[in-house]
Amino acid sequence: MAAQKLHVKKGDLVQIMTGKEKGKQGKVSRIFADKNRLTVENLNIVKRHTRPSRANQEGGIVEKEAAISASNVMLVCGACNRPTRTGIRVLESGAKVRFCKKCNEIVDK
Repeated sequence: MAAQKLHVKKGDLVQIMTGKEKGKQGKVSRIFADKNRLTVENLNIVKRHTRPSRANQEGGIVEKEAAISASNVMLVCGACNRPTRTGIRVLESGAKVRFCKKCNEIVDK
């Protein structure tokens, strides 16, 4: 089964729409397209209890970003500065770009 393409890319500014981090904005740091999930910088922090390993790694409580579902985030448009749905438009050059459904501006650089 091939990985599904997501509506956001690494480096995009997104707003979280549901959950404990609702309303907060952040940059996408990693994408897991096969699981339809992504991580957002400094959001959805969880505590992981780790055991010391033989490779000089200390044990203890480590805080790290957990993945959230891609359906729970919306892309923030750079032009209108609001969370928005995106569409795909084909330019005359044949390139596919994303555009904001609210202000009709191109999102991709």
